[in-house]
Amino acid sequence: MTTYKIAFEGDVLKIGFAEPAQNDQIVKDAAVRLDEMSKTGELAGGVLLKINGPVSVPVAFVLAHKVAHLYGAIAFFDPKLGKYVVCITHNPAYNLGDLVD
Repeated sequence: MTTYKIAFEGDVLKIGFAEPAQNDQIVKDAAVRLDEMSKTGELAGGVLLKINGPVSVPVAFVLAHKVAHLYGAIAFFDPKLGKYVVCITHNPAYNLGDLVD
C-alpha cells in the first residue's frame, strides 16, 4: 500500500496523497519512496529542486530532511503566486524567498 506519491515529471518533483491514511503512515511511506529514489539515482541532487503538490506539515519535514543536502536550493510551488518560492538554499545564486518559474 502506498499512501504518498513522489515522482519526477520533467525537472519537477511531483508529490501527492494516494491511499487514505494518517500522517504516521504517510511520513514512513514518503521516506521509503525518497530512499528508493536516492538508491536508484533518480534523486541524485543538483543545483535546484522544484517541488509541486499537496503536502502535510509532517511530510514536508520528511521531504526537507531527505533532500536539503542533495540540492543547492529547494523551491516549493505556491499556487497563489503561480511560481516556486525558494525555501531552502545553500547556493549563493538563490536567496530565501526568491521566486522561480
